[in-house]
Amino acid sequence: MSDLATYQQISDGLLLPTKAFIGGKLTDASNGETFASINPATGETLCKIAHCTAEDVDSAVQAARRAFDDGGWSRAAPEHRKEVLLKLSRLVRENADELAVMESLDAGKMITDCLDEIGGEVANFFQWYAELADKSFGKVAPTGEDALALVVKEPAGVVGLVLPWNFPLLMAAWKLAPALAAGCSCIVKPAEQTSLTALRLAELAQEAGVPDGVLSVLPGLGETTGQAIGRHHDIDIVSFTGSTEVGGYFLRYAGESNLKAVGLEMGGKSPFIVLDDADLNDDLIEHAATSAFWNGGQNCSANMRQLVDAKIADDFLDRVLTRAKAYKVGNPLDPDSDIGAMVTQEHMARVTGYIERGISEGAQMLTGGGRNGAGFFVEPTVFAGVTHDMTIAREEIFGPVLGVLLVNGMEEALKLASDSIYGLHATVFTRDIDRALHLARRLPCGTVSVNGFSEGDIKTPFGGYKQSGSLSRDNGTEAMEQYQQTKTIWIQNGMS
Repeated sequence: MSDLATYQQISDGLLLPTKAFIGGKLTDASNGETFASINPATGETLCKIAHCTAEDVDSAVQAARRAFDDGGWSRAAPEHRKEVLLKLSRLVRENADELAVMESLDAGKMITDCLDEIGGEVANFFQWYAELADKSFGKVAPTGEDALALVVKEPAGVVGLVLPWNFPLLMAAWKLAPALAAGCSCIVKPAEQTSLTALRLAELAQEAGVPDGVLSVLPGLGETTGQAIGRHHDIDIVSFTGSTEVGGYFLRYAGESNLKAVGLEMGGKSPFIVLDDADLNDDLIEHAATSAFWNGGQNCSANMRQLVDAKIADDFLDRVLTRAKAYKVGNPLDPDSDIGAMVTQEHMARVTGYIERGISEGAQMLTGGGRNGAGFFVEPTVFAGVTHDMTIAREEIFGPVLGVLLVNGMEEALKLASDSIYGLHATVFTRDIDRALHLARRLPCGTVSVNGFSEGDIKTPFGGYKQSGSLSRDNGTEAMEQYQQTKTIWIQNGMS
């Protein structure tokens, strides 16, 4: 880990990518339009980026389809795709500092988080799915001697990958690595707030040997570029991570176009459950704070809704409050900071609006609530006296806000935790393994973490129930399966 001066020096020397990457070439938008990329820590414009149109989407799809039909990637030996993706993993590691600084500037994310995610997780994802590329097996179905039945996996075709702004390059890797390993041609639309690292990744992928047309990156707004991807008749699959509202748009776009498959990972209101037998040690308090404040709370599985047994609630609140006050909000490029900026001024206003709503509905704000600094910063905020009917207990805030709701016993905790339109994640703290398993089995969500806040790792599927997602999953072998078609080949034996 270096210091602020080092990262500022890297920042000063960055060449920011501003053009779309279509068919192996950097290009302006077809109509020449651009949009501004803003540094959330300062409110200043970093650069102007190509705003891709429906015409640009069509050009990228045509290039992707030509590449897919040509077979240089889709029908290549899996060992070849493995070799290229392993090289891409190495290139990400070699350029991790540059990519991390670029992402910190673009998203307001802490440089420490960017380094961990990009130099570690992003590179690991390309490596892991590279190794999976030649280990995706079909099967032989049982038949009599008169036939041979093969069940094989094939790449699904051209896929649109629509990314969120909170983990820009990590979410690109979550989707790109398995899709490329499966042999698909990919069209990536980064969030308009955070386009830079995805554009740089496209250049690294070309250097690694991904053929022209197999990967295109089209920056632009959701209502233009995103909608054009969702409605395109020659895109076979769309995988989207973002808000529940926009996820619904993609389902509608699919229904109004070619009935493309749509994979969704969307919002959440994830509970952090602390039962009366939990050990209120420093580790638990750190997980409670991290689950709400990590990445400034801009995380779909953030555990803002903390359901704490009334018997231990006072002690819990005192200790969480002390930890929240210790967070340092500041320059995202400074490793000594703990929380960076909200991604945009609009989002900062949305978060502070929820804080004001919490106060107006009767919750007790114990700390935080205000802006911090000249950029789009919000202080870590802790609420007590939150009730289940309050807006801040039911709607996704996506900011550094922690609210404590009192519960009496395990069954009340389960009832309140389950009463949500979302079902992405939950954390449970208890020293009783039977109670832990009881809750883990019954909580209607995609991931349950016991005695620690965690989303699992690269090997475990991630996604949600209810309005948090669809049947598709990111991560694990399940992620690669959503970019594959299953085909039956029935061979009649003429010698029988």
